Amino acid sequence: MNNIKRIVLTGGPCAGKTTALVRIVDYFSNLGFKVFTVPEVPTMYSQGGWSYLTPNPKLYYEGELAILETQLALEDSFMRLAETCTKPTFIVCDRGTMDISAYIAPEMWQDITSRCGTNSNDLRQRYDAVLHLVSAADGAEQYYTVATNSTRYEQANEEGLRLARDLDKKVNRAWKGHPHLRVINNHDDFDTKLNRVLKEISNVLGIPQPIEDERTYLVELTGELPECIESEITQTYLVADPDCEIRLRRRDWGGEVVNVHNTKKRLSATEVLETERQVSNALYESLLQQADPYRATIRKTRRSFIWKGQYFEIDTFHQPVDNLVILQTKGIAEQEHVNFPPFIRVVSDITANPQYYNYNIALRK
Repeated sequence: MNNIKRIVLTGGPCAGKTTALVRIVDYFSNLGFKVFTVPEVPTMYSQGGWSYLTPNPKLYYEGELAILETQLALEDSFMRLAETCTKPTFIVCDRGTMDISAYIAPEMWQDITSRCGTNSNDLRQRYDAVLHLVSAADGAEQYYTVATNSTRYEQANEEGLRLARDLDKKVNRAWKGHPHLRVINNHDDFDTKLNRVLKEISNVLGIPQPIEDERTYLVELTGELPECIESEITQTYLVADPDCEIRLRRRDWGGEVVNVHNTKKRLSATEVLETERQVSNALYESLLQQADPYRATIRKTRRSFIWKGQYFEIDTFHQPVDNLVILQTKGIAEQEHVNFPPFIRVVSDITANPQYYNYNIALRK
């Protein structure tokens, strides 16, 4: 089969990955898919006797190198299996190669990737999507437990919760730069979290989804943001059919650039099909020739962060408008309370207000 998708399920400690994997296999098998799951390699080594906490630096190094080598080999083996299938197939990796970098020093990571003949950018590009499930230690502390993982060293106390939250953010940063990184919030109802996972995978597989508006607000910043991922976005809309929106986006994380071609096709009043693909710099420049003459290029700064288990993006616009700051929530259900951070003042709720859609902001006056 062609175009077999490889999806990473990642996140901090006690994020619900194990339960999510069971739900993924059951749900998509019922839709006629063959789902392969690549097991979590670091856990295999920990259960086999190796430990992150070893005082032996050579043993530690060799263990991390072995984990990366095994991860690469396992993923490639499962891809070969998937290629023999005659029904629609995709692969879910219980953690991916970049997770390893969250646990070791940058110098060691660079050394072991070099020994494996690869680098961080190439490793991210192995995957079609990365779904980061937020640790229960951040916003759902009452559900945090170590009972489901005997090798977990972030215990269920205040220090353990702090370590788990820090690790959750490190894992998230490790995937910075992936064009289809999606953060899956904690929710009062765990089924809501799992359903968001199923929805994001459905998007990757090209299954039409109900039209939903993320909750969006005009805001003012009243204080310093916490540790966040900051990027510069250049967004150009291309000429398209009336029922279709095509966006070309370049995102720059301090010199690390990713270009993404995104298409949204409205199938009905309630359904939309969204597809996206990463494109090279050469193709990006070529596609700019198809820019919609009625829409200006949008330039904005995006700051992304997790606050009390919920994921937020703050966009500060520079062109074609300025003095516009929009906060967008991600994956917060309509009936749920938004945990607005104290350094943000909400000016107004603009959810589903077409005036503030990027597509309309770009319209030339």
